[in-house]
Amino acid sequence: AMVHPGARLKPGRMVHVAEGFDVEILETTPRHTRVVRLCVAREASDAINTAANAATNAATNTATDMAASSAAVDAAVERYGHVPLPPYITRADLPADAERYQTVYSREPGSVAAPTAGLHFTPELLEECARRGVARADVLLHVGAGTFRPVESDDPSGHTMHEEWFRVPAETARSVNGAHARGAHVWAVGTTSLRALESVADDAGVLRAAEGETAIFIRPPMRVRSVDRLVTNFHLPRSTLLMLVAAFAGLDLMREAYATAVRERYRFYSYGDAMVIV
Repeated sequence: AMVHPGARLKPGRMVHVAEGFDVEILETTPRHTRVVRLCVAREASDAINTAANAATNAATNTATDMAASSAAVDAAVERYGHVPLPPYITRADLPADAERYQTVYSREPGSVAAPTAGLHFTPELLEECARRGVARADVLLHVGAGTFRPVESDDPSGHTMHEEWFRVPAETARSVNGAHARGAHVWAVGTTSLRALESVADDAGVLRAAEGETAIFIRPPMRVRSVDRLVTNFHLPRSTLLMLVAAFAGLDLMREAYATAVRERYRFYSYGDAMVIV
């Protein structure tokens, strides 16, 4: 968890969120975030989620108890939590954000943020792509908060990337490798997708199935091997995402594109405009 003010949130402290819902601070990480435990009182779980309470009452063993507890915590987060909009969106979240700040193909909970290039796709657009013979291969991304962290060092090599969890299924690796073998183009939708694919690619661009955390920092003069097309938003200055785009597109082309974006007053970042790099 990211916390503020951190000095007051030392291990052992309990933070009260709502009736029957508390957060226990367990430890401080080297990056000054906190490892926490979300605690939902058993008597409060019925008020939070009837299904979670029913699972608890029906528990016959430890595994069932743990599942019921997890369901109660999930329900509490849904009830009391807010959509974690990026810090550069200064307004409070709105009910519409729960739908708008999601890709139409999202399936699993857990990501801190949406992979925003995917926000530009609608079901109708995906259907049109399929009609035109475009094969789709999925990756699972749990975008991390580090994606918003600016590069504060003048030397990018001094920047520490936060890990992001991903899964590249075997079917996706086979599909991408097959496209490379046929000479077809491979498109990544978003910088996080590209980071995941690049994390499992060898020097020849051959992908392997894998899951785990990646801290790869793609920046010039690195060469991207896994894809040759990229759909992405316009990114903010001093961001690792801007450096990734520079590595993929080349610094001169990127400067030209961003000069146009600034001149034409394009919208940047999550709810902003998109570009295709070919």
